[in-house]
Amino acid sequence: MATFDTKIAVLVRDDLETWQRLNVTSFLVSGIGRRAPEVIGEPYQDADGTEYLPMFRQPVLVFEGGKELLARSHGRALDRGLAVGVFTSDLFATGNDEDNRAAVRAVPRDSLDLVGLAVYGPRNAVDKAIKGARMHG
Repeated sequence: MATFDTKIAVLVRDDLETWQRLNVTSFLVSGIGRRAPEVIGEPYQDADGTEYLPMFRQPVLVFEGGKELLARSHGRALDRGLAVGVFTSDLFATGNDEDNRAAVRAVPRDSLDLVGLAVYGPRNAVDKAIKGARMHG
């Protein structure tokens, strides 16, 4: 397996149901390619020439932890200048992107009820930001 200088990590709250963890992870990673297009590889193609969407060129590691760990990791990631995506509990009740952004905008940073966090940046900085999280499993 290749070693990368950067890391893509998703941290989900450990009290979420399985469908919520998958949903949160999917939404969170979707913004990384826009912020850091270099993480996206080339499109795929099968032997018949059918083209498929490109994917990340490196693994996405999924971690879990409690509410306090998410809050600490959020602060650490921002302090380190990492690219950060957030998913708050309020987003489970919204139905579109505009309402999602309004729900996040309505709450001060330190009061966000985080259920998920995506972090991208230099590997060591990401590791320090999510220190204490355990691999999801």
